[in-house]
Amino acid sequence: MQTLTILFIGDVVGRPGRRAVHTEVPKLKRTHGVDLVIANVENAAGGFGVTAKVVEELHASGVDLMTTGNHVWDKRESYDLIDETPYLLRPLNYPPGVPGRGSLVYQGAGWRLGLVNLSGRVFIPGFDDPFRAVNSLLQTDLTKSDLILVDFHAEATAEKVAMGWYLDGKVAAVVGTHTHVQTADARILPKGTAYITDLGMTGPLNSVLGMDRDIIINKFLTQMPARFEVESGPYTFQGVVITYDLMNRRSVSIERIFTNEQE
Repeated sequence: MQTLTILFIGDVVGRPGRRAVHTEVPKLKRTHGVDLVIANVENAAGGFGVTAKVVEELHASGVDLMTTGNHVWDKRESYDLIDETPYLLRPLNYPPGVPGRGSLVYQGAGWRLGLVNLSGRVFIPGFDDPFRAVNSLLQTDLTKSDLILVDFHAEATAEKVAMGWYLDGKVAAVVGTHTHVQTADARILPKGTAYITDLGMTGPLNSVLGMDRDIIINKFLTQMPARFEVESGPYTFQGVVITYDLMNRRSVSIERIFTNEQE
């Protein structure tokens, strides 16, 4: 059986998240025989957005391809960065005229991988229909790839689960991002698509979704405006390792990764 092993990393948050990637990715490449590394990086620069320096740092740490979400434009420089960086995606289903691209094809050693970045619409305004957007994309040359992976950056679990069933058998994997909380439902769907509702977060362990917990708690208590800051301290590294059978064109395993730095 000829297989391909992909590490998909949950939302990277700030400096602790980047440190986690730098430390843990080489270990996982050795222990799991990883062929390709993908990460969602929309919170990688100070917790909000992405910059050229951060993208270069993560790429040097072993991340081959990068996805984002609704925070992709939080840093003004991302407007040009998204056009200039071939391995960096923004959600496919933004309205027409938005910079960047929502899909790519990566040429590996004897295989071609398609990567698609989508955003949900439930509780996240400003996007076109992700179901119709991905369906249209699957009528293009992207399907000539040996496998297709989808990062569905969405809030509502029902919307993510529905997308998994909608794409079962059409793509190799549908992985959810955005909530920063890893779900326990990783599985192979009946037609061979690997699925998880949310990869989780790679960032500060003792935080509220990566942010300083005292600031967040105080905001809940007072309902006053607050400037969010990335928490410091030890990191958590979360994601999945997916194994794909290139001959039979189906995923054969999906393993959750959840590693915490020693305090």
